[in-house]
Amino acid sequence: MHNVYPLGSEIYWIGVNDRRIDLFENHFPVPDGVSYNSYFIDDEETAVLDTADNSVLTQYFSNLEYVLKGRPLNYLIVQHMEPDHCAGLAHLAHKYPETKIVVNERTACFIKQFFPEGVDWDSRFLLVTNGQRLKVGKRELTFVFAPMVHWPEVMVTYDATHRVLFSADAFGSFGALSGNITNERADVRSRIAEYRRYYTNIVGKYGFQTSKLLGIAAGLDFKMICPLHGLVLCRDFDYLIGKYQKWATYQPEERAVMIAFASMYHHTENAAEVLARYLDAEGVEEIALYDVSRLSQSHLVAEAFRCSHIVLAAPTYMNELYPEMEHFLHALRSRGVAGRQLALIGNGSWAPQAVKVMSGLVASLPRTKLLGVVEFMSSLNEAKERELQGLAQRIAASLRED
Repeated sequence: MHNVYPLGSEIYWIGVNDRRIDLFENHFPVPDGVSYNSYFIDDEETAVLDTADNSVLTQYFSNLEYVLKGRPLNYLIVQHMEPDHCAGLAHLAHKYPETKIVVNERTACFIKQFFPEGVDWDSRFLLVTNGQRLKVGKRELTFVFAPMVHWPEVMVTYDATHRVLFSADAFGSFGALSGNITNERADVRSRIAEYRRYYTNIVGKYGFQTSKLLGIAAGLDFKMICPLHGLVLCRDFDYLIGKYQKWATYQPEERAVMIAFASMYHHTENAAEVLARYLDAEGVEEIALYDVSRLSQSHLVAEAFRCSHIVLAAPTYMNELYPEMEHFLHALRSRGVAGRQLALIGNGSWAPQAVKVMSGLVASLPRTKLLGVVEFMSSLNEAKERELQGLAQRIAASLRED
């Protein structure tokens, strides 16, 4: 049974929700699932933008057959070749042999890598260049290349006739859609944590490239943004674009403190909680305290993008750093996190190394400032508790600075 949604201007959402998936990219927890968005243009000619993941292709092709109603499919526009969007490509090519597949040169190369047999791809390709236009019935589509947002072949598509931006993976979010396909009756602001988690983990490394795309988008007159995951956007553009501008330039969203700790026997955890108590005494609001062994790295990375101040607390482990904390710091470096105020708490019972290793790792984060270090042996004593109080005072003073 089909499940399609009319978006107006002869455009239909023909995507599929996946609530059975546990890990996106077999890595990021998605307790609310994910949507694989695809779009159908029903003009004097017909076109589809992207397909869907292999796990949902039965429903996807049911949707496509319904909107075509027996007519030919003139164009398939491939904006992004990642398998969650391109898995149905070869099947579609066989099912609709007359369809021209609109790609750029890099996309064409990727298609042949993913599907090396069974289709004479070169005879099916309609190669386009950056800025090239294509008439699809009465409307004109413009292709804008967006390399490394977040793969090198990515392009977005602008329907100037109806003021619609098909944005590939930009402006996407984790989470399946629950009846509300657009944000007309669904609040993006209440879902912003999943937008942040999606962007910072999937695209976050490529802030420079994202900023370039945001600059292009700012020059377009659009009334709708159609991403490949998450809600179709028809309002609140300034709010979400403002968030993207901060994320892409690695500016913290909020002047807030995140304490990320690793602990084997609660002693380092206790130090993190003591610091949090002293921060509260200094009037610091909404302190965020996280156990890096219990929370997924994707949530931790997202919070690091949100917060201006980050405290890292960890024990020495096998004469190195506790593994989950080391993993988190490598994740921050790989996403390009910059411009944060940092503090370190290290625990070592006989050969303390945690602070040394953390210091080396955070030194690679651009434009960071170290507000202080507290190092203790095994468990806190009164002298070390006073050092934590002093550290809380320095963090609070930094938060109050303009």
